[in-house]
Amino acid sequence: MKTVKIKIILNDGRIMNADLFPEYAPISVENFINLIKNKYFDGLIFHRVIKGFMIQGGGMNLEMQEKSGLTPIKGEFSINGWNKNATTLKHEPGVLSMARTNVMDSATSQFFIVTGDAKFLDGQYASFGKLADQESLNVALEIENVPTTNKGYHDDVPVEPIIIKTIELV
Repeated sequence: MKTVKIKIILNDGRIMNADLFPEYAPISVENFINLIKNKYFDGLIFHRVIKGFMIQGGGMNLEMQEKSGLTPIKGEFSINGWNKNATTLKHEPGVLSMARTNVMDSATSQFFIVTGDAKFLDGQYASFGKLADQESLNVALEIENVPTTNKGYHDDVPVEPIIIKTIELV
């Protein structure tokens, strides 16, 4: 299977290596690659962290303002009519998936990394990649354990920001 290798580099020097799988979610992978090439993620944060579930980032800046201006993409998951009979990545620890609103085709740049068993999301969110090694998963597990607070309308926000320095294609 063809994969696209990326590195999520945090401001504190930690790195999460991941493989993206165009075979499972070609639209999501192409969108993510274009965002990487345009340095879209630089300086954004992991703004939502829920222990035993996931860490979410790719859309908010340090002031908890959503970076905007993107066109939503087609949601590549079975309840949205996508690849109903195809094999997809299960939402298990290390899987990258596109975040969205209640609108099926609303994903833009926000993504989450699963840190627990979230198979209840299978078929409802576009899983498009997976952390490539145990060290990368360990970074995600460290992040899920940080203290969180509420900021405005947002819950589960890390007290100390987890900043994405950049995401690179490898």
